[in-house]
Amino acid sequence: MKKIVTLLSVLLIAATPFAAQATPDDDLKAFRAYFTKKFPDVPVNDFINGVYAVDPASREQWEQFEEFPSYQIAIDNGEEKFNKKFANGKSYADCFPNYKKGIKQNYPYFDTDKGEVVTLEGAINKCRTDNGEKPLKWQKGEITEIGAYLAYLSRGHKINVKVPNDAKAIAAYNRGKKHFYSKRGQLNMACADCHYYYSGSRIRADILSPALGHTSGFPVYRNKWAGMGTLHRRYGGCNKQVRAKPFKPQSDEYKALEYFETYMGNGLEINGPSQRK
Repeated sequence: MKKIVTLLSVLLIAATPFAAQATPDDDLKAFRAYFTKKFPDVPVNDFINGVYAVDPASREQWEQFEEFPSYQIAIDNGEEKFNKKFANGKSYADCFPNYKKGIKQNYPYFDTDKGEVVTLEGAINKCRTDNGEKPLKWQKGEITEIGAYLAYLSRGHKINVKVPNDAKAIAAYNRGKKHFYSKRGQLNMACADCHYYYSGSRIRADILSPALGHTSGFPVYRNKWAGMGTLHRRYGGCNKQVRAKPFKPQSDEYKALEYFETYMGNGLEINGPSQRK
């Protein structure tokens, strides 16, 4: 019986998209190969446009929105708030000295000294609290405007997230990978069910977007929200849709998921902020 169980375990591991022993680089190559094979007519970098890369009708509508993008006001507001001085006379520029050259492509990163994943939103709020200011709310509002401005300055830069040779960093990456493929909620669905296995398929009136390049366009203006939102706001909404209790924004769970998903987009260009349905 023990031998049978062991054999079944081996077969199950082999059947998953990425074996547990695979390195992040192995995962990245396999992830990209899967989507380029599934959507052979889509240029690799066009995956940053989500569903608009794989559905011509949706793309036509999206291109019309892009003529006068709803996120433009967020960029303008974000620039103003980014340059506004804190009470102590400093500003965000003191925390992000290279912001004009583009910095979003390097987030999230793993801080080996603190042993944690650092997201751009986390860095924005740390900048505030380090300078005696109150932190911003995580999912919408001012933090999305500042994020939109920084994303805009980073457009065209290629995502360059690293997983250092550090046990805690690798554990965080694998935690995000596990979350992506794990079933949850009353509907017993994983992120991968919608955005990997059935990407490009219809779910009611909507088409499921490919996961490749998912994080490149955030923060996003969603028509459904009638406003801007962060990636973690979207994660929470997805969990609710499968009737699972969402994790808190900037929880270790969502930060790990963002770490994994963004790493899977390495080499693709930043396209934020963006507009989605």
